[in-house]
Amino acid sequence: MNFAKFFFFFFACLMAVSMVNAAPRWKGWKKIERVGQHIRDGVIKAGPAVAVVGSAASIG
Repeated sequence: MNFAKFFFFFFACLMAVSMVNAAPRWKGWKKIERVGQHIRDGVIKAGPAVAVVGSAASIG
């Protein structure tokens, strides 16, 4: 058998795999994370207003 061709093929495959970028191309997770951050920020901003409404309801 011609081991030189086999080792060349193996080395070429190894080099091709090592040059592949591992970063995902779909950025959907970033969009989902951003939506979660917007929801969190909205809840934080609405907190004082909810407290005022709660105290007004308890007074009346």
